[in-house]
Amino acid sequence: MIYLVRHGQTAFNRERRLQGHLDSDLTELGRAQAKAMAGLLADLLALDPPAPWRLVTSPLGRARATAEVIGARLNLPVESDARLMEISCGAWEGRLRREIEAEAPEAFAQSGWAFRAPMGERYEAVSVRLADWLASLPPEPERRVIAVGHGISGRVLRGLYAGLSRDETVNQAVPQDAVFRLMNGQVDRFDCEPAEEA
Repeated sequence: MIYLVRHGQTAFNRERRLQGHLDSDLTELGRAQAKAMAGLLADLLALDPPAPWRLVTSPLGRARATAEVIGARLNLPVESDARLMEISCGAWEGRLRREIEAEAPEAFAQSGWAFRAPMGERYEAVSVRLADWLASLPPEPERRVIAVGHGISGRVLRGLYAGLSRDETVNQAVPQDAVFRLMNGQVDRFDCEPAEEA
């Protein structure tokens, strides 16, 4: 079983600025979302027989900060794995979405737009590294992993796990207040109570 979460909201998310391999801090709402996801994970893990769990995160700061909140709640050490990183958005990283749209009105018109960023990472490369991560895990039912990642790479991971087509994969939702359970070839979504800024 894998529980997969996306990092909480960041300053770049709030500004609609593309992050890719760049980073920005969690906002107050992002920290509240991380706490809400940690609480939901604690509830979900309590439903299963006791078993050792691993907590693995992308090394990017926003995912690491979210994982640390989860680790503190679940009393788990945080491991890092670069294969869980977000895609590189190449020349678009750090730029506002509206700036890119002004220069290239068609940039976001097609699904999977992020994989067409100039000098960015392509779908096939992301799929290979995430498939490699999946293959490195113990088989089900021994698999007990909580993974903290990103929006687009999380879509690809869920798509690979569930055997979705590329179009189905890139059009999945990417909430920052939900937990996805990957088990027995199926992906289930569990929503947190809505988080609010303090």
